[in-house]
Amino acid sequence: MIDMTKWQEDNTRYLAAAIAGIRARLVKLAGHERHAEPECPIPALELPRPAIDPEPETRSMWRWFGRRAPDRGATITPKPTVTTPQAIEPPKTESKALASAPDMAPPPALVTLATRLRLSAFEQDILLLCTAMELDTGIAGLCARAQGDSARAYPTFALALALFDSPSWEALSPERPLRYCRLIEINQPGGHPLTTSQLRADERIVNYLKGLNYLDDRLAPMLAPFEAPKELGTKPASQKDVEDTIFGRLRQVKPGEPVSPILLLGGDTPTKELVASSVVSALVMRLYRMPANLLPAQAADMESFARLWQRESLLLPGALYLDASNIEPESPAGQAVTLLLSRSQGLTFLDARDAWPGLPAGALSIEVSKPTAAEQYALWREALGEAAGENPSRLAAQFDLGAAQIRQIAGEAAAEPPSAPLEQRLWDTALAATRPRLDALAQHIEPKAKWDDIVLPALEIGLLHEIADQVSQRSKVYQDWGFAEKTSRGLGITALFAGASGTGKTMAAEILANHLRLGLHRVDLSSVVSKYIGETEKNLRRLFDAAEEGAMILFFDEADALFGKRSEVKDSHDRYANIEVNYLLQRMESYRGLAILATNTKSALDPAFVRRLRFIVDFPFPGIPERKAIWQKVFPAATPVGTLDFDRLARLNVTGGHIANIALNAAFRAAHLGTPVTMP
Repeated sequence: MIDMTKWQEDNTRYLAAAIAGIRARLVKLAGHERHAEPECPIPALELPRPAIDPEPETRSMWRWFGRRAPDRGATITPKPTVTTPQAIEPPKTESKALASAPDMAPPPALVTLATRLRLSAFEQDILLLCTAMELDTGIAGLCARAQGDSARAYPTFALALALFDSPSWEALSPERPLRYCRLIEINQPGGHPLTTSQLRADERIVNYLKGLNYLDDRLAPMLAPFEAPKELGTKPASQKDVEDTIFGRLRQVKPGEPVSPILLLGGDTPTKELVASSVVSALVMRLYRMPANLLPAQAADMESFARLWQRESLLLPGALYLDASNIEPESPAGQAVTLLLSRSQGLTFLDARDAWPGLPAGALSIEVSKPTAAEQYALWREALGEAAGENPSRLAAQFDLGAAQIRQIAGEAAAEPPSAPLEQRLWDTALAATRPRLDALAQHIEPKAKWDDIVLPALEIGLLHEIADQVSQRSKVYQDWGFAEKTSRGLGITALFAGASGTGKTMAAEILANHLRLGLHRVDLSSVVSKYIGETEKNLRRLFDAAEEGAMILFFDEADALFGKRSEVKDSHDRYANIEVNYLLQRMESYRGLAILATNTKSALDPAFVRRLRFIVDFPFPGIPERKAIWQKVFPAATPVGTLDFDRLARLNVTGGHIANIALNAAFRAAHLGTPVTMP
């Protein structure tokens, strides 16, 4: 284990010795004798932090590239050294500090920075000169005397060209690291020559050389460190396969080459984050997460951001996780993402639902899915331990969750007071965790109806019970009995409720949700259907994905408006309308949850939909016996009811929905008159 306190002390001595050499050169150039000691020695830091990760070099990023690197996280091959003045020898103590640099582990911060950013010896000297200006108050006066101008009490390129051995004009190029990576700032008023303009070391770089390694303050508001869960448990095989694919691509990257972006496809952001975090952790790097909509919109600001992040990715070293899961590539934010990826040199993960156009050549696109049903079962059993019981089977059958979500739900349910059985706490916690994503797309209905509340012929009641039985036994039939391996279609259930308005379709959906303890959401067509081409499919995709994640019943009321027959193509509007229907057909095929379509006119539905429906339940107009039974059940037990002639009421030719409205209005009239509900 590296003693970072000792490293901090050695780094401080090394930097002080290097600055002493700079001071000696300035003294000679100014024509004065060298002072014995600096006027303002560099103070030791009370809270040292490593300039680079202290883990052994064998775990560095270069391990995955199949090569041995001079330093952890570097992306270049040569390892430059900091040159010291040759004309004037520093004192023995300073020479000893400089000579000890090769033995420091990790190396001094200046050597690490020079290695990772590919600084030449002359560029290192310029950076040291600017750093000395910040850390030694006597440097300003020496700069003025060395330049023969009291007004130039600061470093300049001209001073550096005269001060150091082997000067190079190339260091002044905007494409060289000093300027490209913003290591130094140039105060160049209009018309002022570049060589005599004031130079100043960037604050972040000065602190880095002192041993403080932190994310640049200009990037900190947009980037957040990603903290992986401490208790990861067993890693699903599907997730490990994705990570192995990424490592295989990284091994092909040669030192000095930029790393192509890695596109993580699919809608499971938590699993994508775990994959990225696992890869970055193995490379001994830090992962930073950024929502793509925070990227600068202006080209100049984007250029500044890209350069600063490129610098930070090398110094930390770090990787970027760019979340564009809710952004379209053609939007302004999407265009900013594409521009950043074209400029990115380091490891960048892009979280997107679908393929992203305009990626740089060599970009890796890989699908990241939630763990399989069998893997989720194993994760639930591992998370619950001895208290698992039958819960893993039930939960894996109804919920489609990632590893992190499963462990979080299991932990929250176990931590709750045992006022209810663990089975109920787990189920309620999982429902609460998966509901928020769906509420923006559909209306939540609190199911209250029970089996005794509905009046239907025996055949239809039997079909409803069969739907409930199939939903509750899905795990046993599909997983334990192997039927999942025999079908390529979705593992869910789709039912059609057809009948006139008020015949009990919504009540039947409530009964199923109540009996199965599932969430019930009525799809809001106004929030799904869009007049803009392609938007309806996107909304439906988000709707189905969110519903599959949780134990939800999707209830499409007036489904004929959305699932209508495909029309003959006469213009572009017909063509895109048919595309929407085709997409719905495909999505219904793969949907693994329970979807209920309700319609008043079954004949208006596309025949292709009808073929894909497992259950078709007709809700007939109630006859006199059915209407009498509805009247007898419509009043709650607490309602004061007088003598009612149910036979006479049953002769009213109305549906169950109308009967409920009549009963409610009668109750309000009776309450106003202060009497029980009577025939009048």
